[in-house]
Amino acid sequence: MAAFNIQEALIWKEKIELVIDQQDFITANGNKVYASIPYGPMADDGRNASSSDRESQCSPEEEEESRPTLSRRITIGNAFPDSVPDWTCDVDSGLLSENNTDQVFSRKHWRLVRCQNGLRIFEELVEVDYLPRSCSKAMKAVGIMEATCESIFQLVMRMDGMRFEWDCSFQYGSLVEEVDGHTAILYHRLQLDWFPVFVWPRDLCYVRYWRRNDDGSYVVLFRSREHVNCSPQPGFVRAHVESGGFKISPLKTCNGRLRTQVQYLMQIDLKGWGVGYFPSFQQHCLIQMLNSVAGLREWFSQTDENYDVSKMPLMVNMTAETAPIKKDRKTQENSVQPNSSQYQMHGASRHHVMLDEDSDDDEDYQIPEPEQEVYPIKLENEFNKAGLDEEPSASIDLSEFSGNLRRDDLDKSRNCWRISDGNNFRVRSKQFIYDKTKIPAGKHLMELVAVDWFKDVKRIDHVARRKGCAVQVASEKGLFSLVINVQVPASTHYSMVFYFVSKPLVPGSLLQLFVDGDDEYRNSRFKLIPAVPKGSWIVRQSVGSTPCLLGKAVDCTYIRGPDYLEIDVDIGSSTVANGVLGLVFGVITTLVVDMAFLVQANTYEELPERLIGAVRVSHVELSSALVPVLEASAPNV
Repeated sequence: MAAFNIQEALIWKEKIELVIDQQDFITANGNKVYASIPYGPMADDGRNASSSDRESQCSPEEEEESRPTLSRRITIGNAFPDSVPDWTCDVDSGLLSENNTDQVFSRKHWRLVRCQNGLRIFEELVEVDYLPRSCSKAMKAVGIMEATCESIFQLVMRMDGMRFEWDCSFQYGSLVEEVDGHTAILYHRLQLDWFPVFVWPRDLCYVRYWRRNDDGSYVVLFRSREHVNCSPQPGFVRAHVESGGFKISPLKTCNGRLRTQVQYLMQIDLKGWGVGYFPSFQQHCLIQMLNSVAGLREWFSQTDENYDVSKMPLMVNMTAETAPIKKDRKTQENSVQPNSSQYQMHGASRHHVMLDEDSDDDEDYQIPEPEQEVYPIKLENEFNKAGLDEEPSASIDLSEFSGNLRRDDLDKSRNCWRISDGNNFRVRSKQFIYDKTKIPAGKHLMELVAVDWFKDVKRIDHVARRKGCAVQVASEKGLFSLVINVQVPASTHYSMVFYFVSKPLVPGSLLQLFVDGDDEYRNSRFKLIPAVPKGSWIVRQSVGSTPCLLGKAVDCTYIRGPDYLEIDVDIGSSTVANGVLGLVFGVITTLVVDMAFLVQANTYEELPERLIGAVRVSHVELSSALVPVLEASAPNV
């Protein structure tokens, strides 16, 4: 290939991008603007593409300068990678989840572009306001196959020769590092057939995370990252996966035949000059990768065998000679353990954030004796009838409470919070111990009066001692406060603090028993229901909407004062939770996040469950966080 002036090529590329950017905007619903991102030109986003494919092999010094700096994505010890976004709420059709708001959002942002090989191929429509100019279009393939979720999951997790039988884009795969039972760093070479004489082959280094949901579905997510033992290889262009993964969901049987829906999403930058000047290159290769879903379907239709997940070959000597090799003895020992837990799909783990609510925890329910008569109750009225001794405080004057994060009830507001409707969340009904039914949560037990957004060089503990905070204002009014301090570790430590207030607690109520109980009791009852109604697919999948017992997933510190209880939730104490929060943290300005807090009800007398409170946080800006001034000792409240 003839040499050309790189500077002229870049100018030409920018002009093409400008023309495309001016025409690739469409208007939907009259006033909602979306962009269908082009396959071809991609602006510089900090991951500089090489100017050509065949001429992209620079000197080690030049490669080091052009290589992106991703210090935020480097795993510390065995921590979950900060950059991996998560999945579980995206529903295209078929199986419905409990979070209808999330489903509506998902459907609005996908458009069918073609049907091929029995698959539906969709592209994501991204709101212009939150569209990274350099980001390529996300696409997904959706197919139905007659196999169990478990067998499909096992096959998808394989990176050995078996993958050649269903994935035509696969050339080679190996394990770089096993982080924990749900997370691993992988090296993956792609087999792409677009003019291989002129275009260098592509490879990937990415973090892969998986989980099993309580409905029997599996989610497998991946995103590119750098690793000291997986440097760019000679003869390959290192592509970048912005987000990707599989969602494997059970469907209802049809004529007695087992059915499973498989969604495969990919948002990838293939890098190199071919991407900038030949839009068909990106499109062709992406469709080739998505067609592996059809390969999966055909593989299961032609075999009756079930294969166990095999171990991948461990990557050796992948680090460039010019870079020092850093070996972690503990990581290496874990990598070669013959009984590694990476593929034990149902293994229990304290660091698994999304606990299966209907499994271990529900075995603790105290079911009444069979002769006990239970009268039927209308589920839709339960949240109005139950907990009459725990009615929320309706007469609290909110004007005297304030936090540094403002409240704004408008849908399109940014960097703010508002109270989320309790009926958006489903909680255990009065009959839950018999039929596992859930109902809309209804009214909150406590009133959310303020939210603070703090930052500091160290972890921020016991915020209730801050002079003039909502806790002290509530104490002066004879009110009780529950403070939830969500601590997000990073190079700068952040804390989002929620202040819930109510009249003095009713003795004997479930909330009063939780407040005055010991730490073991609190850890077994303090529950979070998360949701991401607005955000990228991989973030929604990562966070999910499954209830989580926070005390079993992360370290919670309880500080009981005369008129308050503060709960410091240390997200950094769990590798998986730290990774999911790290993922969310990296794109927090594009997200709308819902959180509901409650005390789990385990007995018939305690049911139905009631929310302590719920909050929606919209497009939070990191720069708006303030450094708190804390008192040396707790206030006398």
